[in-house]
Amino acid sequence: MTSQHHYMPADSNCSCRVGEIEHISHLSEHIGSLCLSSEYSDVTLIVEGQRIPAHKVILAASSDYFRALLYGGMRESSQSEVELQAPLQAFKALLRYVYSGHMGLSLLREDTVLDMLGLAHQFNFQKLEAAISDYLRQVLALRNVCAVLDAARLYRLDALMDYCFNFLDRNATEVLQHDTFLQLSIEALQGLLQRDSFFAPEVDIFKAVCSWFNANQQWVKSDSGIAHVEKILKCVRLTLMSLEELLTVVRPFTLVTPDMLLDAIQEKTQTSTTDLPHRGLLLPEENVATTKRGARVITGDMRSALLDGDTDNYDMERGYTRHTISDAPDNPGIIVRLATTTIINHVRLLLWDRDNRSYAYFVEVSVDQKDWVRVIDHSNYFCRSWQNLYFGPRVVQFIKIVGTSNTVNKVFHAVSMEAMHTTRVPPLSDGLIEPLHNVATVELSAVVIEGISRSRNALLNGDTEHYDWEQGYTCHQLGSGAIVVQLAQPYLLSSIRMLLWDCDYRHYSYYVEVSLNYWHWDMVADRTRDTCRSWQVIYFTPRPVSIIRIVGTNNSVNEVFHLVHLECPAQVDREDPAAKKQRPDDARPAPVGQANAAETRDSPSPPAAGSPPPEAGTSRRALPPAETATEAEERYDALD
Repeated sequence: MTSQHHYMPADSNCSCRVGEIEHISHLSEHIGSLCLSSEYSDVTLIVEGQRIPAHKVILAASSDYFRALLYGGMRESSQSEVELQAPLQAFKALLRYVYSGHMGLSLLREDTVLDMLGLAHQFNFQKLEAAISDYLRQVLALRNVCAVLDAARLYRLDALMDYCFNFLDRNATEVLQHDTFLQLSIEALQGLLQRDSFFAPEVDIFKAVCSWFNANQQWVKSDSGIAHVEKILKCVRLTLMSLEELLTVVRPFTLVTPDMLLDAIQEKTQTSTTDLPHRGLLLPEENVATTKRGARVITGDMRSALLDGDTDNYDMERGYTRHTISDAPDNPGIIVRLATTTIINHVRLLLWDRDNRSYAYFVEVSVDQKDWVRVIDHSNYFCRSWQNLYFGPRVVQFIKIVGTSNTVNKVFHAVSMEAMHTTRVPPLSDGLIEPLHNVATVELSAVVIEGISRSRNALLNGDTEHYDWEQGYTCHQLGSGAIVVQLAQPYLLSSIRMLLWDCDYRHYSYYVEVSLNYWHWDMVADRTRDTCRSWQVIYFTPRPVSIIRIVGTNNSVNEVFHLVHLECPAQVDREDPAAKKQRPDDARPAPVGQANAAETRDSPSPPAAGSPPPEAGTSRRALPPAETATEAEERYDALD
C-alpha cells in the first residue's frame, strides 16, 4: 500500500507551516468506511423500526445533541440500543455526513432535503443547517417555495423565511395560480397575506384564498379551523376591491358574513384613498423612478431630463426639469408617475447646483393623484445639490416635488430623482436625519459660501495634517465678514468640531451661529472672551441646521481668523482625548498663560488675507529655546 505525503513548499503563500502534512482526506475516507458498518459498533440506532449500527464517539464528536444523549448521564448513555424519531432516508444521509463530512444535496429528493434540514436543526448541526439553507435558496422555485417557507417557519430560520417571502412577493401572481399555494400552512398563509409587498390584484388574492379553503375542507370544518377562518379572511383587503367585485365575487362566498361585507363597503366609501391598506411592488435597493421601469414625468417643463440618469451633463440651458414657483396652493410642481403602486421610503433628488443658490421645497406622494400625503417638508429650509430624503415606507404611484423658494429667481430646477425602498435608513427625528458621521463634506454636497482660501473647500476636504502658513486653511478679516458653510440639507445636529490654525503659539476668539435660511441665526457657541487654539469641540441642544457661520473676533498675532477644518457632528466622544489631539509633529509648549495651551510648530504665522506670497528663498526659522513669548510675538509681527 503506497501513501502520498503532501508537504508545503518553502515559497508557498499558504498560512500552513513548512513541512506540515495534510491527510484529512485519508482520515475522512477511513472513518467514512465505518458508516452503517457493525465493525467496532458500540450502539444501535433504531429509526422507523430499522436497526442501524453506529459508534458513540463519532456521533458525540460531531454533535452536542449526541454528546449529551450518549455521554451526558441520560438513560440512553447506558443503553446499547437507542430509538430516534426521524425519517429513515434522511437519517441515513445524515449519518454519511457525520462519518465523512460530505453530502450531495443535489442527488437527494427535495422532500428528503427538507427532512435533512429538520434533522440538522433537531440534532444541532448548525453548519449543516446553514449549508442546506443556502442550497434551498439557490434551488427555490414555484414548485417548492411554499414547502421551504413552512420548513423555515417551523425551524425558525428567519433568513430563509425572509428569502421565501421575498420570492413570493416577486412572483405573487404566479404563486396564486400554482397548486403549491394550496399546500401552505395556516401560519404561512396568514403571514403572507399580511404583507404589504405581496402585490397582486386583491380579487385574485381572494379567489386563491377561497381555493385554499376548498382544498383544506377537513381543517376548515374542525374546531380550530372555524376559529381561524375569520382571521384569514380579515387578511384579505376587501376595501381594495371595487364594489362590483365585492358584490359579484365576494358576496357569493358563504364564509364571508354579511357584516364583513357591509363593513368593507362602509370603510371603502368613508376612507380617503391614501389611508386604505394598499399593497405595492417591493424592489429592495432598486431605483424604481426610471424610464426602464416604466416611470415618467407627467407635469413640469423639460420633462425628459429628470429620469434619464444623467447627473453630470447639465448647465444653465439644459439637463434639468423645472416648474415656476408660486404661492398658489394647487401648484402642480413636478409629478412623477411610477409604473405601478410601489413601496418606497427613500428619495434622492439632485437640485441644480452650478452656483451657490439655494432652494426650498416639499415632497408629497399619492396612489391616485387626488389624495396627497406630505412626506418631506423642507419648504422653510435652504437646500442645495443632492438631497437624501427618508420617510416611513409607503405605497405610492405618484411623487410630487414642489419648489417654494429659489434664492436667485422664481423657478425650481431638479436635475435628477431616484426613488426606492432601502433598509439602510439613518437615524431620523421629525423627518430630519440625525447623522452619526460628518456631513460637512464635499462628497455630501456641503460648500463654503463665504471665506477666503487658496484651495476651494479646503475647510471641508478632511485634511487635518497638511497645512502651513501658505495653504490648507480658510480665513476672514477680523471685523469684516465670516466663514460660512452651507450643508446640502437640514440635519438635526448637536455638535461641531473645528481645527483652528495652530502652526505657532497664537490663540483666537470667535463665536458660532447656525441657521436654516440666512435670516434667523442662533448662537451655539460664544467664545469671544476665551483664548482658544487648535481643536475646538462645541456641544449644543439638538436642532435643525443647514448653515453654519463662524465669526472670528480676535487673533493674538494679526487681524485674520484662520480655520483649517470643520465637521458636524463632532467625530469624537465627549470624553475622547482625540477632541484635543494636536498635530503629531508638534513638540514645543505654548507660551505660559495662554488658555487651551498645546504643542506648537516652529513656523511663521499665516499671512493676512490678500498678503503676497513669500519671496523665493525665504526659509522658516525655529524659535530659539530661550526666546520669551513677548520676543516671539515681536519677531513674528515683523514677519507679518
